[in-house]
Amino acid sequence: MICVTTPTVQNGTIIEYKGIVFGEVIEGVNFIKDFGASLRNLVGGRSQGYEEELIRARQEALAEMEQRAMQMGANAVVGVKVDYETLGEGGTMLMVSASGTAVVIQG
Repeated sequence: MICVTTPTVQNGTIIEYKGIVFGEVIEGVNFIKDFGASLRNLVGGRSQGYEEELIRARQEALAEMEQRAMQMGANAVVGVKVDYETLGEGGTMLMVSASGTAVVIQG
């Protein structure tokens, strides 16, 4: 499955538009990662635990979007956008959503 942020695929011609597709992931962040991140906030530096969680959630959202596009008969997704949001009391939940237009390309 080809997924691009651009409205077209290089060396490919869009022959059919299947519709908008989404992939969403909502994950809770555990206490240990919260504690580690709060320490990093005090002393500075990157929070590896949060970064790993974010990468995993983004990969899952993109994979879900691709799966939904395949179910529609598409072989590519154009105009892909990824959004991040915190939810829940104190922002303890992370939502990652991926969206784009499912298409059939030739070429």
